[in-house]
Amino acid sequence: MERIALFPGSFDPFTRGHAALVAEALHLFDRVIVGIGNNLAKEGLLSVGNRKRLIDDLYAGEPRVEAAVYTGLTGEFAERCGACAVIRGVRNTTDFEYERTMEAANHRLFPAITTVMLFTPAEVADIASSTVREVHAFGRSVEEFMPEGVDIEKYL
Repeated sequence: MERIALFPGSFDPFTRGHAALVAEALHLFDRVIVGIGNNLAKEGLLSVGNRKRLIDDLYAGEPRVEAAVYTGLTGEFAERCGACAVIRGVRNTTDFEYERTMEAANHRLFPAITTVMLFTPAEVADIASSTVREVHAFGRSVEEFMPEGVDIEKYL
């Protein structure tokens, strides 16, 4: 039986930190679905379609990774995907506290889906999508925050 993990988030934009977590998840699971949550009330740097395109382009040579856009509860989407786990990245204690609370709620609603918290590697733990958006808004290069070879300008 194929072990599928869902890695949900807004991914606005998808960073080196996100890529590091996908790489780690691929050691544990047969397939990783990067679930791009579509919050209609939130306007971001990249359109949801361009976030998906960026991830699709990045993983074009890796058939075990796919990107999918969803709305609604993450647990419901995980069930539809056949995922046995939800991957969550933890950079610091603030992330841990938030993710622990979310895990408890998700476990009540979707007990068959396990939350797997992965610690973001130290060399990319300081990278947050919000930081990338802010740096970009001030006209500075965000290349060092993006996965190698990704030019964010292509997706704006």
